Amino acid sequence: MSDTKKYKLYRVFAAAGRWFLCGLVTFVILFPVLWIFVSSITPPGELFKMPIDYIPDHPTLESYKFLIENVGLFDKIGNTVLIVGITLVVSTLLSAMAAYAFSRFKSRLISLAFGFILATMLIPEVVTARPLYEFMQKVGLYDTYPGLIILYISAVVPFTVLILSNFVGEIPASLEEAAAIDGATFIKRLYYVVLPLMKPAIATVCIINFITCLNNFFTPLYYSNGIQVLSVAIVQLPLRDNMYGVPWDLVSAMGWIILLPIILFVAIFEKQIMDGIMAGGVKA
Repeated sequence: MSDTKKYKLYRVFAAAGRWFLCGLVTFVILFPVLWIFVSSITPPGELFKMPIDYIPDHPTLESYKFLIENVGLFDKIGNTVLIVGITLVVSTLLSAMAAYAFSRFKSRLISLAFGFILATMLIPEVVTARPLYEFMQKVGLYDTYPGLIILYISAVVPFTVLILSNFVGEIPASLEEAAAIDGATFIKRLYYVVLPLMKPAIATVCIINFITCLNNFFTPLYYSNGIQVLSVAIVQLPLRDNMYGVPWDLVSAMGWIILLPIILFVAIFEKQIMDGIMAGGVKA
């Protein structure tokens, strides 16, 4: 066999191996998601039937109907939208201004403040849980919307500042200097020059922060009692009188409701997420 044929054969096997590996990884990642959806539309009595039916014989939406009528699903969705929406708007505005300052103005104190903000990303939530819990109670922010929003904002600001500051650092300062020569004030330079160029990074951090906030389980569980969001509601479902105890059909339905917006966001904005991370993570 000639070297050319060997090389072509090698390329065919290499391509087949890559496709097989990609297919295997995709199956491992997506099968649990598919199984959650299948479990959510399977009647409770058929969930543990043997042999397993990977396609339910009698698909039903009773689990979703039960969540709406008995668990207050729409109230939890409303709380989630309110908290996450305000968090995204406020955190993005604050982080964009902070990122510009950290990137454009250099001094020892500014560098120290930037390092302090990034260092908070290394502290696990459970370490600060007890003192922060007592503080929230003393200032009257425990189990309130403002208290939860502040905690959500503090959780996403460090990452957002890191990405946006690195992105601003890639914007040539000469663009602002040219605008200043033309008579643009600082506010106009920021609004008409810098912010439009930051749109890809801002869109990226908004998407990532949306996913982070939606998946946040510890904060609403520990710092609130009456205010329930989707991530916590999955552990507060009512038990049914059956031999299994845990209502797996309801758990699956609630899990799918939490997963669906994340899947849609990632599928629609995948390119923006990767481009923004690459552009904002070139240097730290």
